[in-house]
Amino acid sequence: QVQLVESGGALVQPGGSLRLSCVASGFTFNRYPMTWHRQAPGKEREWVATISSGTSAYYADSVKGRFTISRDNAKNTVYLQMNSLKPDDTAVYYCNVVVGGHYWGQGTQVTVSS
Repeated sequence: QVQLVESGGALVQPGGSLRLSCVASGFTFNRYPMTWHRQAPGKEREWVATISSGTSAYYADSVKGRFTISRDNAKNTVYLQMNSLKPDDTAVYYCNVVVGGHYWGQGTQVTVSS
């Protein structure tokens, strides 16, 4: 079965950096686009970034220029490098894949605060 396991969330000061990881299993990883979403307290889940099965990447305007999505197909892992973090980036971050249906990981908490 499809499984997604995120890690790397932490408490970080404004202006800091974090790298999130999502390890995937249960499907042919290198054939599918992968996506990061986030959900802040009291808000709806929102799309953050997508990487194609190749290397094409797409970003929400709110993170463009600060976040970088990448993938390592040999490790079945997708990453989200987050730089210049802001308090508004505080959220639970989820990775997602559509393989027949939508699959989500359990999420990893990112808190940006001084």
